[in-house]
Amino acid sequence: MNSAAEFPLWAAILVAFFVLLGSSLTLIGTIGFAKLQSFYERLHAPTLGTSWGTGGIVIASVIYFSVSGERPVFQEIFIGIFMTVTTPVSLMLLGRAALYRDRAEQDPNSRQSL
Repeated sequence: MNSAAEFPLWAAILVAFFVLLGSSLTLIGTIGFAKLQSFYERLHAPTLGTSWGTGGIVIASVIYFSVSGERPVFQEIFIGIFMTVTTPVSLMLLGRAALYRDRAEQDPNSRQSL
């Protein structure tokens, strides 16, 4: 398939929907990162935006390249799996490192229940 005129309308609508969904979720995560006050609050919003936002973009890419038949979609699936696995792990490591630092400095604003 060489031109956009040959691309089916139903696939174009699905691709557009998932691109808008993924970019909207990423934007919401970015706004949450900018608006929230403490480090611990700021951890949550960007990771959700990254996970779900990347998911929307990956689904759109899988649909586009599957319908257009240009190449296999294994790369997109691997990207989605990689982002799904690494984002929560990095969130947990950042949170634990910040909690350790706060406890070592005896910061009264640290979250002792984590």
